[in-house]
Amino acid sequence: MSTPSFITSPEYAADGPAVYFRRDFPVAVGLVRATLKITSLGIVVPRLNGSRVGDEVLAPGWTSYKNRLHVSEYDVTDLVIEGENALGAVVGEGWAVGPLTWELTRGNYADRPALWAELTLHYPDRVEIIGTDDAFQVGEGAVRANGIYRGEDYDARLEQAGWDRAGFDASGWTKATGFDWDLSVLELDAAPPVRRIQELRPVEITTSPSGATIVDFGQVLSGWVRFTVDGPAGTTITLRHAELLTPEGELERETLRQADATDRYTLRGAGEETWEPEFTFHGFRYAQIDGWPGELDPASVTAIVVHTDMVRTGWFETSDPLVSKLHENTVWAMRGNFVSVPTDCPQRDERLGWTGDLNAFAPTANYLYDTRGLLQSWLKDLAAEQQASGTVPWVVPDVLPTASSPTAVWSDVAVSLPWELYQEHADLDILRASYASMTAFTRQVEGLLDARGLWSEGFQFGDWLDPDAPANNPAGGKTDRHLVASAYLCKTTREMAKTSELLGHTDDAAHFAELHERVLAAFRREFVTESGRVVNESATAYALTIMFEILDEDQKQKAGQRLAEIVEAAGYTISTGFAGTPLVSDALSSTGHLEKAYKLLLEKHCPSFLYPVTMGATTIWERWDSVLPDGSLNSTGMTSLNHYALGAVASWLHRVVGGLSKLEPGWKKILIAPQPGGSLTFARTAHQTPLGLADVDWRVTDGEVLLEVTVPEGATATVKLPLHPADATEEVAAGTHSWRYPAPAGYGREAIFTMDTPVKEISSNPDVWAAVVEVFKRYFPGVPIDAAGAHLAAMPLSAVAERMPGVAGADLARDLETAISPREVSHV
Repeated sequence: MSTPSFITSPEYAADGPAVYFRRDFPVAVGLVRATLKITSLGIVVPRLNGSRVGDEVLAPGWTSYKNRLHVSEYDVTDLVIEGENALGAVVGEGWAVGPLTWELTRGNYADRPALWAELTLHYPDRVEIIGTDDAFQVGEGAVRANGIYRGEDYDARLEQAGWDRAGFDASGWTKATGFDWDLSVLELDAAPPVRRIQELRPVEITTSPSGATIVDFGQVLSGWVRFTVDGPAGTTITLRHAELLTPEGELERETLRQADATDRYTLRGAGEETWEPEFTFHGFRYAQIDGWPGELDPASVTAIVVHTDMVRTGWFETSDPLVSKLHENTVWAMRGNFVSVPTDCPQRDERLGWTGDLNAFAPTANYLYDTRGLLQSWLKDLAAEQQASGTVPWVVPDVLPTASSPTAVWSDVAVSLPWELYQEHADLDILRASYASMTAFTRQVEGLLDARGLWSEGFQFGDWLDPDAPANNPAGGKTDRHLVASAYLCKTTREMAKTSELLGHTDDAAHFAELHERVLAAFRREFVTESGRVVNESATAYALTIMFEILDEDQKQKAGQRLAEIVEAAGYTISTGFAGTPLVSDALSSTGHLEKAYKLLLEKHCPSFLYPVTMGATTIWERWDSVLPDGSLNSTGMTSLNHYALGAVASWLHRVVGGLSKLEPGWKKILIAPQPGGSLTFARTAHQTPLGLADVDWRVTDGEVLLEVTVPEGATATVKLPLHPADATEEVAAGTHSWRYPAPAGYGREAIFTMDTPVKEISSNPDVWAAVVEVFKRYFPGVPIDAAGAHLAAMPLSAVAERMPGVAGADLARDLETAISPREVSHV
């Protein structure tokens, strides 16, 4: 029995047909068990005696192939028979061979698809192995072209009947040749597989003004379309995918950039044919279907949702349907981007494992799903790439056309992600596995500090995608890039010191603790005044200094007040990017500005958390204004409609609105502390912790607060009763507990506003105040409405209207009264 080796086709042409591999083999009487191990450079679909093996898709997934290559293992006992059998596989280009990145660079790992397989036959007295070698033959079939960005071309007329069964006449096939690859990188079950997770039926089929047939599946997703069709041989059906329609109703494919994202199927013409691609995936909501024979029946097409097979662990809902939808969009964005690798987007010529996106989103991801298998595998790739290049790449696996350099938010995922996973699971092995990578990054940045202890030089992404940054310079936001870098270094050095201490590396712990104090002192000296003012005066600068424990308590309160003023001055629209958005809501609520945090959450004008929801978004967008108010695409070249990073606000929804967080790693001690506000009258969040389900359900109804909580076995909880007249706190053990007590006067009940109501009181309700502001904007465009100004806040609305320039008249009064008409509202 020889050791299996990688094999390939000697005649492969780049961007050509997928490679078909096959060989016959005998099975003797008395077989006990048969197992198949298989992997490829490319995407592999294994076949045995005419049947597809397993339910994994896009296997072996994407890892740092030169360092780690996933091997799938299947029990195939039921698929083999006594006598002659046939083992086959189709291998497409996938990530290993096909073009990647916006430069469409081919052959990032290999110049052609290659296969490795080991079929083990267990008999009572022996073991036989059928391994990939030159006994295999290679040929072509129906898969004529394929690529991650391209799509798949399949001509059913060219599928050779019986090619994956014993006795097939393979006289026209050629002998496989060896392909040199280091077998030591093969890893069994290196990461959870990608699978088909869900199926979606069309919600609408329309004919566009140009006459195109467009299917709307109602949800932006990652996957493909399966269809069943009956038509003449040679008919070609073309499916083009997109996330958006133009205002005119045509397919908007600009978000794809150079990704063709097109599948083509040519019918064999032998009755009903059912097909779905196997060597590509798309990010889409809409599919334009051309060439369909006859009228398209909605029952004939199905969207197949695919992503890494992870267990769902987190849920959230509220009384505000827009906020609930925001959370649902975050879940879908994560699902669409956790396809083997945690990517930035699933649709365009990118789909890369950007480290900054994941670093910003990790707390949310670990609440929503059990991510250990995927992210620990990804961290192994990160460490391998880091060791090879000397730095943490900006994307993992690293296929960027340019070299990376150490940067905050992106590179420091090497420290913060293992730390975050440890907080969730209390498993020191997570930290042990990443410790060398964590320390290497921290020591590298330590060597880059200037004499003052600041990270003041070198490239930084800064507060990436600050809404005020120029469209052609997403890194050109308001906040000093090196302030961001030095602030994040305060955070990561603290995490590094704590990690070293937990693992018993006392010398390292002392060193990194000293380093932390050094960079902390340097930041305070350079960027913070004695009173707590922060240079740049941006929301991100204040959010970082508040949340990274950079300020003392007095400074923190001053900074919180200044942050609240900045957020209010922006009209509660978003003014932060990747660095600040995950933190700004927490920075407000933790410094006593819960009302402002809720106004930020509930604002609907662009840029805001809810603007995309009001525009029909079903995932999180790359930019808050990716789609303009008229429904057209914001043509910046970076307008993905499926980017999870800015959905990081969901962590605040879980912990502050829902009220569920951990007080120590592994959820052994839990904090239950909902903070109702805005117009919300109930919220529920649940999380499947390592100890079991934790659940918090609060609501305000009929003048009462109702709170129900579930604490898992093995945990205890501190419960801070929301809206309690005495701010009561209770300690509870595992089990289900409930409380009922009077709600504050007016909370959750209809409030009556009149023209004599003070502006400050009206502005406390986001929905009503938004309607009032809209009226003023309509009558007095360009005139600012400062509801918080001391000279206006105490005035009745009628007096403010009278002070506005111009003649208001009866129409203004009528419209203002309509805006403040009674509705179901809440007061903070």
